[in-house]
Amino acid sequence: MKLSNILKKQVTLSFEIFPPKRTGSIQTIYDTLDALHELSPDFISVTYGAGGSGNSHATCEIASAIKNQYKIESLAHLPCAGLTKEDVLTQLENFKQNGIENILALRGDILDPKQPKGDFTHASDMIVFIKEHGDFDITAACYPEGHTESKNLVEDIQNLKKKVDSGADQLITQLFFHNDYFYRFQERCSIAGIHVPIEAGIMPVVNKKQIERMASLCHVDLPPKFIAMMNRYENNPEAMRDAGIAYAIDQIVDLVVQGADGIHLYTMNNPYIAAKIYEAVHRLISK
Repeated sequence: MKLSNILKKQVTLSFEIFPPKRTGSIQTIYDTLDALHELSPDFISVTYGAGGSGNSHATCEIASAIKNQYKIESLAHLPCAGLTKEDVLTQLENFKQNGIENILALRGDILDPKQPKGDFTHASDMIVFIKEHGDFDITAACYPEGHTESKNLVEDIQNLKKKVDSGADQLITQLFFHNDYFYRFQERCSIAGIHVPIEAGIMPVVNKKQIERMASLCHVDLPPKFIAMMNRYENNPEAMRDAGIAYAIDQIVDLVVQGADGIHLYTMNNPYIAAKIYEAVHRLISK
């Protein structure tokens, strides 16, 4: 089923997982999927490999298993940085053969300045290409606090509008820790004529250094309350985990009450955290 049909419901709850690194066994992900399957998410997205490894075969294999084995809709990430049109056509054919109907179209990180430029400069370019070469449902990324490469929030929304006008059917946000950024982002989208569903991306904190690194890379603001929580519990892993779960639940409750289209939980392949959050919020989410 295409996500655009799933997102017609009042609120969705979905998860993100990532494949193991190239040196790891793909079997390690199935214990995570076994646990997440019990939570009956609306869909599960699969990144393009851990740490930018570009493990595209694992992405397709896992997305196929989610849909065909676990009977949950899957969303396969596809970053276009460095890819040629032929590369993308090969990926699309693999998706078709595995029954995958939903793609998260991204530009992706340019990790190596010497990396070949490929045929697509922006995600919007690849979205047009995908729409021309297959009957896929397209999700795009968005940034409540603005993309790191945008000059300002106006330019950021203009670029997002290009993605939607190119064929993006819905959006998933980058992680954020202050809901006001999301609400102001919704207002900017409405003013710009962006009316597709927007899922709010939530990442529970379990490790202070990890979150600080990600926040720095993504230019995400850390509220004083959040910083105080990390500072208090950074040397107590279990307390940090529980506090991070509580903070995420508080965010999600507020988002659902305020009418968010959906919640996309960045699980970091940790089914325990996903389960605890699900237990707290699933009654708020219409099924």
